[in-house]
Amino acid sequence: MLYELSEKAIKEVSKYCDTYQIFISQSKGIELSAEKTELNFAKEEINLGLGISVINDKKLGHAYTSNIDEIAQTAKQAYLNSKINEEDENFQFTEPGKYKEVKGTYDKKIDDLSLDDATEYMNGIFNVVEDEKCNVSSGEFSAVKSEELIVNSNGLDVYEKSTGFGGYVSVNVVQDGELSNAYEGESSCMYKLNGGKIAEDACRIAKDSLGGKPIETKDMPVILNYHAGAGLLNNFINGISGDNVLRGRSILKDKIGENIFSDNLSIYDDNTYEGGMASGKADGEGTPSQKTVIADNGVLKNFIFDIYNGNKGNTESTSNGFSGSYAGIPGVSSSNLIFDFNDLIDMSEIDNAIIVNDVLGAHTANPISGDFSVEASNAFLVENGEITTPVKKAMLSGNIYQALSDCDGVKSEIKQFGSFIIPQILMSSLRVIGQ
Repeated sequence: MLYELSEKAIKEVSKYCDTYQIFISQSKGIELSAEKTELNFAKEEINLGLGISVINDKKLGHAYTSNIDEIAQTAKQAYLNSKINEEDENFQFTEPGKYKEVKGTYDKKIDDLSLDDATEYMNGIFNVVEDEKCNVSSGEFSAVKSEELIVNSNGLDVYEKSTGFGGYVSVNVVQDGELSNAYEGESSCMYKLNGGKIAEDACRIAKDSLGGKPIETKDMPVILNYHAGAGLLNNFINGISGDNVLRGRSILKDKIGENIFSDNLSIYDDNTYEGGMASGKADGEGTPSQKTVIADNGVLKNFIFDIYNGNKGNTESTSNGFSGSYAGIPGVSSSNLIFDFNDLIDMSEIDNAIIVNDVLGAHTANPISGDFSVEASNAFLVENGEITTPVKKAMLSGNIYQALSDCDGVKSEIKQFGSFIIPQILMSSLRVIGQ
């Protein structure tokens, strides 16, 4: 069906312009959500739409539709939109390249998955939470099958299908009038979710957080568990974006070749990573996927670019052009960001620190400087290699680039949260502010 639509779109847009690119996507999904233990929202949904972009006299025009009967109007509108935009010689559509299939991004089990299966997943979580003598605050399950096709006037023809599954639960527990909350979730391209485990983990964290003690304000080592790590590291993406670099909005803009990060750390953006949530044979512009070295043993090597910003910066796309939807035009975005430590330390080697399971307020961090001040959620003291006393309330402040210049990976499972594929991370010194 996607190819039939592309043929219609090519026929229509060719009436106005010789240089075009067409992005078509179709998704079918199941979504189920709950407040407390009541399943209050469930849907099975199919979405189909296409976006048409043209370059006419060095001007870019884009239009989109979710109505397949309006392809002709959409093609004309893309052309008309180009007429009112400014000239820019950096606009360009992808040339065909060599594409390789990435393993672990599609699970055929999606075709047999039903709303009843989703309900069973959620009820399984509810049962575990009840057994653990906790309460469900909210929860969600989602499963989606996506198909995308990108074709253009350069002869590009890239078709891809993928799947994504996710679940989370938020729980609370009350003891002696004290309320404690915790959250846990999981996501994967493959249908291998373990709702029972995330329920157990969430309940364990909530119960262990009861009876928290105040902590004195001081600089000290902080272990970032996965949610906390992904939350703080989101600010790092701003610094490596080629768009921000060219606009002067990145503190790293003149730092290529400098030792910015820990000597023990290499960082990669890799949309060829097996099973990665953002992996595939191409990015959203049709550029073949690749592994880009961001940092090598602490030395900053590259930024990430889409085609437009690559041309603007006199370099090439790093296969980091994504739009997220047929409705928009691609921009610079990370794929799978891998934080690879040469050596990992064991928890038993850590004498005095706190471990933080999540942070609140990471979105308020300064996107240019990297400065942050966040609330630590579900934090615990680490003493002589053991996780001990829960911390009642604390804030964390620091600078993400300074923190990454002196950090270590902790021996732990490697997990993907958002864009980040990480272990637990030990920041050698952050300001911990007791409350």
